[in-house]
Amino acid sequence: MTLAALVGFLSVAFGAFAAHGVAEPYARGLLETGSRYAFMHAMATVACAVFIELGAVRARHAPALFLPGVVIFSGSLFAMAFGAPRWLGAVTPLGGLLFLGGWAVLAWSAAAIDRPRA
Repeated sequence: MTLAALVGFLSVAFGAFAAHGVAEPYARGLLETGSRYAFMHAMATVACAVFIELGAVRARHAPALFLPGVVIFSGSLFAMAFGAPRWLGAVTPLGGLLFLGGWAVLAWSAAAIDRPRA
């Protein structure tokens, strides 16, 4: 939860910086996309705690994919927005794969609570 809160904080900070502190459209777009995905996955990590409370204990594995996904996906976009070489964008899809894995785990865990208990 602490990491989710920090990711949420940083996503708002980078989003605000994109809106008010960056004039160059390409960099602004990178910051906006990175912020959007970071925030979305911070909230998904918080939702995992709710899922766990509802009995979907496998949901504890999803943040282990969501949070590194934020570092790789959003982090690479943020770095490029601040001048890192564009080839760094080659690692961005790896973060996307981690996001997809986290969502798959979350669906798998939700299936366990969707079934009626005997």
